[in-house]
Amino acid sequence: AILVHALPDRMPYPALYVRSVQLLDLMVQTPAWPLAYLQWELAVLDATGFGLDLSRCAVTGAREGLAYVSPRTGRAVSAAGAGDLAPRLLPLPPCLLGRGEADNTEIAEAMGTTGHFLERHLAAGHGDRPFPPARARLRALLARPAPQPTELP
Repeated sequence: AILVHALPDRMPYPALYVRSVQLLDLMVQTPAWPLAYLQWELAVLDATGFGLDLSRCAVTGAREGLAYVSPRTGRAVSAAGAGDLAPRLLPLPPCLLGRGEADNTEIAEAMGTTGHFLERHLAAGHGDRPFPPARARLRALLARPAPQPTELP
């Protein structure tokens, strides 16, 4: 639904097509597909010219301690560089940096960050058409705490 909503008609995106097919394959092969989905969202932003720059802090230039993303520029900001602006910045979960495995709650948090840019840059070009609600449902599902196993008496 995001591709139909975000991409211009009749514009080829061969690399994004390959990533999309790979994502669909992963969805039926592994329970770790939510992280692949998040990486796919980053690829959609990148392919459409709105890729995030998470390589270094926009304020200090540091490559370590990155904790936020500027909602205006899409650039990473370190905790030290954020200062008083920290409450106005978007979170930068480690999974957006490609660091280690992530649980579904962290992926849902990261989807909040990518969702800001998807809606700001891609949905804005479609006037009053709302962004696909399926994405919000997926994020809500991932944000739920994992069920705890129950013991039988």
